[in-house]
Amino acid sequence: MSAPQSRLSGILAGMRNGAAAPLVVIALLAMVMVPLAPVVLDGLFTINIALSLVVMLAVVYVKRPLEFSIFPSVLLMVTLLRLGLNVASTRVVLLHGHKGEAAAGHVIESFGQFVIGGSYAVGIIVFAILTIVNFVVVTKGAGRISEVSARFILDALPGKQMAIDADLNAGLLTREDAKARRQEVREEADFYGSMDGASKFVRGDAIAGILILVINLVGGLLIGIVQHDMSFAEAARTYTMLAIGDGLVAQLPALLVAVATAMLVTRSTGEQEMGAAVSRQMFGQQRALTVAALLMGLIGVIPGMPNIPFLALSAILGFAAWKLHQRAQLAGNASEPGAADAAAAPAAELGWDEIRPVEPLALEVGYRLIALVDKAQGGELLARLKGVRRKLTQDLGFLIPAVHVRDNLELAPGQYRVLVHGVPVASGELHPDRELALDPGRVFGPLEGIPGKDPAFGLDAVWIVPGQRAHAESLGYTVVDAATVAATHLSHLVRERAADLLGHDEVQHLLTALGRSVPKLVEDLTPKLLPLSVVVKVLQSLLADRVPVRQMRQIVETLLEHGAQSQDPAVLTAAVRVALGRFIVQELNGMAPELPVYTLAPALERVLQDSVSGQGAALEPGLAERLHQNLGDCVTRQESRGEPAVLLVPGGVRAAVARLVRHSVPSLAVLAYGEVPEDKRLRLVGAVG
Repeated sequence: MSAPQSRLSGILAGMRNGAAAPLVVIALLAMVMVPLAPVVLDGLFTINIALSLVVMLAVVYVKRPLEFSIFPSVLLMVTLLRLGLNVASTRVVLLHGHKGEAAAGHVIESFGQFVIGGSYAVGIIVFAILTIVNFVVVTKGAGRISEVSARFILDALPGKQMAIDADLNAGLLTREDAKARRQEVREEADFYGSMDGASKFVRGDAIAGILILVINLVGGLLIGIVQHDMSFAEAARTYTMLAIGDGLVAQLPALLVAVATAMLVTRSTGEQEMGAAVSRQMFGQQRALTVAALLMGLIGVIPGMPNIPFLALSAILGFAAWKLHQRAQLAGNASEPGAADAAAAPAAELGWDEIRPVEPLALEVGYRLIALVDKAQGGELLARLKGVRRKLTQDLGFLIPAVHVRDNLELAPGQYRVLVHGVPVASGELHPDRELALDPGRVFGPLEGIPGKDPAFGLDAVWIVPGQRAHAESLGYTVVDAATVAATHLSHLVRERAADLLGHDEVQHLLTALGRSVPKLVEDLTPKLLPLSVVVKVLQSLLADRVPVRQMRQIVETLLEHGAQSQDPAVLTAAVRVALGRFIVQELNGMAPELPVYTLAPALERVLQDSVSGQGAALEPGLAERLHQNLGDCVTRQESRGEPAVLLVPGGVRAAVARLVRHSVPSLAVLAYGEVPEDKRLRLVGAVG
C-alpha cells in the first residue's frame, strides 16, 4: 500500500473512532471566518436542506422519542450549520452583490427568482409569513411543550423509581429488567431536560434569521450606493433579491427543523410510528368518517358552492367509512370460528373426559376485567402473571403451577378472586380504566378519585384517572395500573399458600432434577430410607414457615442423616431447619452482622412447654389473644425501625408457636435457638410476656 493510501486509511479510521464530530464542529466554525466560493455555498445550502428533511423524516418514523435521544445534539449541529452558512452568504452578498443576482450562487438566485416570482415585495411578504409561522406558532408552542414536559418528567422521577422498586419486590420484574427500567427513566429525564434547552436553539435561530435579513438589506444598500456608485433603485432591487433569497434558503430548513422539534416533543411514549398512529387513531374511526362524508355532501349540494370538489371528497370519505365497516364485520365473524358448525353438530355422549381436574391455581374475573386478560384489547395481565410465576419459581425453589384465568359472571363487574385447588382464598376490586395511587406513608397532599385499599398489603390508596399519574407521583404516591395490582396480590397469596401448591409430583420433579447431578444421594433417600410422602410433608412444613426449598441438596443430605433415627415429619423438619439455619437467617436479615430478636418471658415459656409436652392444660383463649396482641406490637415496632421481627424460642416449642402465630402475625419469624449460626451476634430487643 502506498503512503497516500495509508494516510487516507488512517484518516478514515480516525473518523470512525470518533474524530468525525470534532472535525464537523471545527468546519462549521471555520465557515464563519473563511470566505467560501459561490459553488461551495450552493453545495452547502443543498446539504442543509437535505439534512433538515432527513431530520424531520427521522422524527416521523421513530417509534418513541427516546429512540432519537441524540436529537438535541443534532439540533445544535444543524443550527450551527445554518448560522455558519448565513454568515458566509452575508459576506459574499456584501462583497460581490454589486455584480448581479448570481453573485452569491445559483441556489440563492433560484430562491430569489423562482420561489418568490422575481418580486422583492412578494419575497419580503413570503419571508415574513414563514418567519411568523416559525417563530410565533411552531417554535413558541414547541418551547412551551418542552418546558412543561421537562418539569413533569423531573417531578415524577422519584415516583417512577419507587414504582420500579415496588414491581421488583413484587416479582413483576427481574433485577436486569429493573436496571433497564431505571436506566430508561434516567434517559427520559435527561432527554426532556435537554429538549427544554434545545428548543431555545430553534427560537434563537428564527430571531437570528430576521436580524440577518435586515442587516443584509441595510448593509447592501449602503455598500451598493457608497462604494459601487449604484443608484438607489438598482441597489435596492439587487440587494433585496439577494437578501430575500438568502433568507428563504435559511428559513425553509429552519422551519423543517422547528416542525421536527415540535413533532418530537408532542409524541407520546407509546412504541408506534407516527404514520401508523395517525392512520389508526384519526382515520380509523368509522363514525367520524361517516359524519364527515355527510357534511361534505351537504355542503356540495348547496347552490353556488364548488360542488365537484366537495362531492368528490364526500364520496372518498364515504368509501373509506364503508371499508372500515366491512373490516369490522370480518373481524367479528373471525372471532367466532366454527360457531355455526358447533351448533349444528349433534351432542356427544358423556364420558369420563367430562370430569376435569381442579386447577391448583386459578384466577376468576368479572366481565369488566376481561379486557385486562385479552391480548387483542391490549391486556397486560397474562404477561404480568407469567413474570410473577417466573420470579416466584426462582425464589421458592419449585415450579409454580400455571395460573388458569377465566371469567365468572357471578362476580361483580370489577371483582376478581384467587382460587387454590378450587377453593377461593382471596378477592379484590379493580377499576380497569383507572390506576391505583398507593400511600406509602409519606405523601404531600390528597388526590381526587375513588378511595380504596391495596388488596395485597392493605395500604390506603386512591383509584385515579391515568392523566393524574404525574401529579400523584410528584406528591409521593406510588402509582400502579390495575394489572399490576392483581399480579402483586396473586404473588403475595402464592407466597403465603406455597405449601398447598407443592405436591408429590412437584417433589418428584425436584428429586429427579437433583438426581441428575448427585444420583446416589437421591437413590439412598427414597424409597430406600423414607417414603416420598414424608419428604413432601417436610418440604411443605418448610414452605409453611416461609423457608424456600432452593437448598435441595442440603435438605436431602440432612434427611439421609436423620431418617434412620426417625420418620416423623416434625422431627425431620426441625433437623432440616437447624441444617438450614444460616440460610434462614440470611433470608431474614441479609448480611447484617447482628440479628435483633425477641424472647419469651420465663413464665410464658414454661406454660408453652407444659402445653406442648401434655403436662399442662391447653392455652386459655384470653392468654392466646394477649400473646397475639403483644407479638403484633413487637412486629409493628420492628417494621418502624426497618428491621425484621424475629422471635427466638426453645426448639421444643418452636413448631407450636409458629402454628399459633402463622396467620395472626404473618410477618413474625419464629426461630429455635439451634437454628441461629454460632458466628451470628444476637441483639435482644425485648421479652414477650
